[in-house]
Amino acid sequence: MGTAAGAGALRLPGLHGYAVEFSPYCPGRVACAAAQYYGMAGCGTLAVLEQNEAGIVLLRSFDWNDGLFDVTWSETNENMLITCSGDGSLQIWDMAKTKGPLQVYKEHTLEAYSVDWSQTRGEQLVVSGSWDQTAKLWDPAVGKSLCTFKGHEAVIYSTIWSPHIPGCFASASGDQTLRIWDVKTPGVKLVIPAHQAEVLSCDWCKYDENLLVTGAVDCSLKGWDLRNIRQPVFVLLGHTYAIRRVKFSPFHATILASCSYDFTVRFWDFSKPNPLLETVEHHTEFTCGLDLSLHNRGQV
Repeated sequence: MGTAAGAGALRLPGLHGYAVEFSPYCPGRVACAAAQYYGMAGCGTLAVLEQNEAGIVLLRSFDWNDGLFDVTWSETNENMLITCSGDGSLQIWDMAKTKGPLQVYKEHTLEAYSVDWSQTRGEQLVVSGSWDQTAKLWDPAVGKSLCTFKGHEAVIYSTIWSPHIPGCFASASGDQTLRIWDVKTPGVKLVIPAHQAEVLSCDWCKYDENLLVTGAVDCSLKGWDLRNIRQPVFVLLGHTYAIRRVKFSPFHATILASCSYDFTVRFWDFSKPNPLLETVEHHTEFTCGLDLSLHNRGQV
């Protein structure tokens, strides 16, 4: 996967990165959601970076008056992104414009911590998750949320659309559960008691509609088969602090990557007897954001 020789670095002084997402359109283009003072105070910045012969360059940046905690690219417009922030709002940005945002949605009553644009064709929906314990469904063309999902009993840290099933998303929460939702029904579809600790991240396997992974404060990653949730399919141990984000590979059904408050990024193949493939120690602080390129195999 990512080896030290191929790594590039760009420093954003005074900012701490919370999320990175590769553009689904432009190879080597990455959006980063960042905040001042570890997101506890100050402003936020959306930085769009691009890798070229010179290394990683800052293509465009937009400022917001509160910390930005997550970012997602539009699946219909290569210049459009949505971020979410500590003031509970979502912001729509257009890279073709110098100022922004185009639109602000403020309905969450506490920090909006997660935002994701739907992956299946034929629907343009965005889901957000918040510290107010709710997830909200949005159509970017409509000025208010379409639906609010209640059920979690603590902070929602992560909301991720299924890449397979239209209108289906997963959420991970401080209430120690992973939950599966269907936008056509208001109640929760499935509750998985995933860890005996806060669950900070989840992701959907790109090759199996029934397989998800969770990462938690207990330093473990667990795989879940939605057809049988009594036991995890796999448990991956090795991180020494809370796992902040986990992503399945777009190219391999059994490979995933995770990053942690232990400053490391780790690559795993859960089909192997020794699943830990590599530990990368480039960062000198909490590693909060992680993404794998859809265009360049092995670029992280």
